[in-house]
Formats: sequence, structure tokens, C-alpha cells
Amino acid sequence: MAEVRDPFWGVVESFGVDRMFVLPEWVQKKAEEEGEHVVPSEGIQGNMAALKKELEGCMKCQLSSTRKNIVFGEGNPEAGILVVGEGPGATEDETGRPFVGRSGKLLDKIFASIDLNREKLFIANIVKCRPPGNRTPSASESEICGKFLKRQIEIMKPGIIVALGASAARTLLNTRTGIGLLRGEFHRYMDTPVLVTYHPAALLRSPALKRPVWEDMKRLRSFMEKAGLPRESGEKQ
Repeated sequence: MAEVRDPFWGVVESFGVDRMFVLPEWVQKKAEEEGEHVVPSEGIQGNMAALKKELEGCMKCQLSSTRKNIVFGEGNPEAGILVVGEGPGATEDETGRPFVGRSGKLLDKIFASIDLNREKLFIANIVKCRPPGNRTPSASESEICGKFLKRQIEIMKPGIIVALGASAARTLLNTRTGIGLLRGEFHRYMDTPVLVTYHPAALLRSPALKRPVWEDMKRLRSFMEKAGLPRESGEKQ
């Protein structure tokens, strides 16, 4: 069978060029100009560290004017399990770590019930800076900061995303459907399965929600067993 060549190279050769070098920086710049992002081949840990450094001092939205710390996320980005909340609270803003206040302590207990901890998953938020008064992030804030979350997802290539609360679920799934209708089944963000459950802060306000969250955790545990999650570090995806 004859080899099918990209017409681009025929055009290049018509100018008498038989060899072409493309700098990675040029490819990156060109892709970003076209609305895409090229993930460098530095490994998951290296790429996440580079993205975190890129976020230092971010002033892309108004949340930067009131924050104390950017909350990039923490955990094991190689594990294949990504947990996404809405945004940092007061304790998270003080420490620069996600889910370390009352909600975070409850979340740790919830995940411990299915043998998960922060070494077996990665936790992030839709927005990386605390909205004043813990208000819901605006549409523009979610859109701007959501691009960084998208890049985190591109780097991690998780086997599953767990969306905590209505705001995270609606942003990831681009829907206005309420969380009561979204939970109980798997959805998709690009090619990644998404499981929606209640935010731990909602459980602190309404203990009756503990039962449906436990049902969601059993569903998550079953999925992990079938998908071989969490992954071992360095495991091919």
C-alpha cells in the first residue's frame, strides 16, 4: 500500500526545504494561540510542578485581590482519582491547602471508609482562590480558573473525577441540572467518567445526606475495583 503523505510536506519541499526543526516553545505558543494546550513530556509530577509554578502570583481574575494563598491542590496526581470541589474556604486560604477545615476533615473520613486517603487521590477546586465570604464563584471566575483545572486534568488523565457539590458538578458537566438528579449515575467530562456527590459542607448542615453520600462512595469503590484504581506511581495510563 502506498504511503499517504501529509500535503503540508509537499508544500515545504516545493520551497527546496528537506529538513525542518520545530522548537517546543514555538509549538506551545502556536497551540495556545489556537486555544489548545500542549502537555510537555516531563511526566505527571514534573508537569504539575511546572503548572503550579506558572500559577504563582496569578492575577487573571478579581479573586486575586482578596486571597492570601493560591490553593493549587494536593495529593497524588498519578493515582488516577481526581476530587474536585468548588473553591477554597478561610482555612484553605490561610494554609494554601485544599479541604483542611471542617469539611476537609469530614471528607477525609468519608474517603477512609472506602480505604482512600490523600496519597491515593488528588484534590483540587474549580477556582484556586477563595471567593470572599465563601460565596459561589461567578461564571467568569469559574471560566478563567477552570482553564487551569482543565490543564491539571490533561496532565493527570484521571480514571475518574469525583465532583463535590452542585457548583463543581455544573461547571464540569456544563449543566444546570440539580445535584439531586445528577448523583446516582456516571457522567462524562471529555472522556473521563464523573461521579457527582454532595459536598461535605452540605453534610455538616444536613446530616440526612450522609446516607446518599455513602451510596455514592460504594458506587465509587465498585468502579475503582473494576478500573484498577488507584494506580501505582509510574503506571501507564
